[in-house]
Amino acid sequence: MTVYVDDMRRQILIEAVQWSHLFATTSEELHEFAARIGQKREWVEAEGTIREHYLLTEPERAAALAAGAVPLSYPRGVALLLTTKRRDARNQDREV
Repeated sequence: MTVYVDDMRRQILIEAVQWSHLFATTSEELHEFAARIGQKREWVEAEGTIREHYLLTEPERAAALAAGAVPLSYPRGVALLLTTKRRDARNQDREV
């Protein structure tokens, strides 16, 4: 199980803040790690989907990396992670 933070750093004009994404292999790991770096559970986005993530400002991104998150490139690395999660979900459905 791994937690990842991408390098998107998307600028949102109305806020003048750059945002990146915190992802994980599993929801449980994502929420546990997010709590350790000060994220609130109600801030999760796309909950229950393969795109489940938290948005991080640049200082929060740095904190995630310092806490052990693996850097992930955007968009290629994120696409690979989501493809893997999608495949794993399909395989789990077939096992049931």
